Amino acid sequence: MKKEQKLSVRSAALTGMFVAVLAVLSQLSIPLPSGVPITLQTFAVALTAYVLGPRLGTAATAVYILLGAVGLPVYANFSSGIGVLLGMTGGFLWGFLVMAALCGLGVRQKKKVFLAALSAAGLAACHLIGILWFMKVTGTGFVQAALAASVPYLIKDAVSVAAAWVAAQAIQRALAAASLTPEV
Repeated sequence: MKKEQKLSVRSAALTGMFVAVLAVLSQLSIPLPSGVPITLQTFAVALTAYVLGPRLGTAATAVYILLGAVGLPVYANFSSGIGVLLGMTGGFLWGFLVMAALCGLGVRQKKKVFLAALSAAGLAACHLIGILWFMKVTGTGFVQAALAASVPYLIKDAVSVAAAWVAAQAIQRALAAASLTPEV
């Protein structure tokens, strides 16, 4: 028989807390002419996955996306709604699910090289989904879409993912000291 996994109150509370972290850090935004703002969403998604692991990190990211879809202003610049998910930047929001899963899997690895590889793969997948979606919505080609929606953000996003790992280690130590470690 398959062992049933129950979500503890502690894990549910931590997941909800990281949904809030995603929503708050998404508001720190600098709009750009391309329509894709500079935000701390990538940092927040990676941080969430590193602290909560693949299952809860992806769940928190999904709840964040769903909250925005139903109208809560949690996306960048206090935006929300299905229109944002279907708009120019919607692909990046969907890509956050893949990124969270891969970063969360990476944190489980014993060797840092696997953590780095899975984190890089998650970021690359997020950007690829974002580029492809941007192409579809704007009717531009791959290179043009990548130059408008991805390339200007790659260094910032790579630094964000690395900084999230450093911050996650500090958060994990604090959670462990308080006996609040999530079941990853």
